Amino acid sequence: MADMTADDGALRRFLHGLPGVDAVGLQARAATLGTRSIKTTAKAYAIDLAISMIDLTTLEGADTPGKVRALCAKALLPDPTDRTAPRVAAVCVYPDMVATAKEALGGSGIQVASVATAFPAGRVALPVKLADTRDAVAAGADEIDMVIDRGAFLSGRYMAVFEEIKAVKEACVRADGSAAHLKVIFETGELQTYDNVRRASWLAMLAGADFIKTSTGKVAVNATPPVTLLMLEAVRDFHESTGVQVGVKPAGGIRTTKDAVKYLVMVNETLGERWLTADWFRFGASSLLNDLLMQRQKLSTGRYSGPDYVTVD
Repeated sequence: MADMTADDGALRRFLHGLPGVDAVGLQARAATLGTRSIKTTAKAYAIDLAISMIDLTTLEGADTPGKVRALCAKALLPDPTDRTAPRVAAVCVYPDMVATAKEALGGSGIQVASVATAFPAGRVALPVKLADTRDAVAAGADEIDMVIDRGAFLSGRYMAVFEEIKAVKEACVRADGSAAHLKVIFETGELQTYDNVRRASWLAMLAGADFIKTSTGKVAVNATPPVTLLMLEAVRDFHESTGVQVGVKPAGGIRTTKDAVKYLVMVNETLGERWLTADWFRFGASSLLNDLLMQRQKLSTGRYSGPDYVTVD
């Protein structure tokens, strides 16, 4: 693998030497997996699993400490009427809200994730991106969600993107030698082709990404089943080639229990049970949690509650 990233030419030859994506086959495979029927106890298991994989997120300019504390309270106790409901995996906030989230979550084990590198556009100089990352880590972030420079990637400057991911990875290291996990966001809706998504996946994993993530949730096209399936396949192939396990996070546009179950089926069929944990698969979502909780109550009581049953994010 070191030879593949030795210089810009070697990296370009490797990325453009990856097999081309069969778009028709990819879309058909994703559609087929989406038709799997999950019922009764399996559905109940899938709902609880999906809840445990959510990065409960607020990334708005109007975020306040009070809003972040309220989100953390929901993360800790998603359903106040049923304490058997699992907790979510993480709360994701802007860097200036990390300390607030960390304090609110205490020693619960729920991770604090923070977007960085001038999320969502990433249009600042590298020193600013690294300072953004270090500030979030110093404030207590357990995970960093960075955005790649899509302009550099689309113009073929792959080594620049590779080196930037490596630099951010190094900025995730704490003074004691431990490190925040790094999720690398591609903004797949801007990458134009499936081939580019495959190349971006390999590029990020070669640079040391702990997770690869579809989207910021801030553009028109976010996570889709075909794109997520393609990223899962890239992770599978990377693991077979290197032995290194990498996580996947679809984000944006996943709002219903039915959608979440489709993604879990894709993970199981493509990567197997080893990836069916919050350590290796996440949903970047907030409204999804409400639907999962309502479906969970319907399974346990036989009655379907309206949206006023759950708190509004």
